Amino acid sequence: MTDQPFYQHHVFFCMNEREGKDARQSCGKCGSEKAQKHAKKRIKELGLSGEGKVRINQAGCLDRCEEGPVLVVYPEGVWYTYVDNEDIDDIIDTHLVGGKVVDRLKI
Repeated sequence: MTDQPFYQHHVFFCMNEREGKDARQSCGKCGSEKAQKHAKKRIKELGLSGEGKVRINQAGCLDRCEEGPVLVVYPEGVWYTYVDNEDIDDIIDTHLVGGKVVDRLKI
């Protein structure tokens, strides 16, 4: 057994969608599916997917929807919010590739 994590970075996008007229904001209604698919595609294009690299996943409720849409990057445990694909690209380029937190998007 190794001390190395299976993935260098594991990214979870909250995909939760609350229903009902009194439902709170939810990430699923704020474009999280589109953003997650964009991130997954971009990571593959950059050759960063697979064991020892980056994994982009969907997640159920991460319970921070009011700050969202949200994603979290592990093993660092850094939480981000985002608006569009440019924000997702900034997280990929700056954090996942460059190793620096994107302060303007950090929760």
